[in-house]
Amino acid sequence: MPQTPEEESLGSLVAQASDHISTLVRSEIELAKAEFKFDAKRVGTAIGAFAFAAFMAHLCLILISFAFAYLLAQVMPNWAAFLIVTVVYLLFAAGAVFIGIRRLKGLAGMKRTTNSLKGLKEIANPDDQLPLPVPGPVSRDGA
Repeated sequence: MPQTPEEESLGSLVAQASDHISTLVRSEIELAKAEFKFDAKRVGTAIGAFAFAAFMAHLCLILISFAFAYLLAQVMPNWAAFLIVTVVYLLFAAGAVFIGIRRLKGLAGMKRTTNSLKGLKEIANPDDQLPLPVPGPVSRDGA
């Protein structure tokens, strides 16, 4: 004979709630896996398309470099024309390295994540009883 909700024991209600929560968590994990798999396929396709486009652009850059060098060769020796094109590309590369180094110097070193993990450690070990840091707005340097 089935019991009414008023007649069910607290233990059986907790067991049912625990079962429902477990089912919900498993369902959410399966949904996340399915979404991740779908998104991963799309990202993989997009990366392949970008790689192909970058390869084609690189081929075009080589061809335009030769065209520019041959254009300069009309007014100067061939070696000087190709040297000028090479120096221009070296200057572009040096500028890119300079920008890259400047951007790396501005890294924050994951300060907020480190602070957050320290806060979680303090919650897990309440013996230390230090106040939790309150995260503020993120600035451009990540601090």
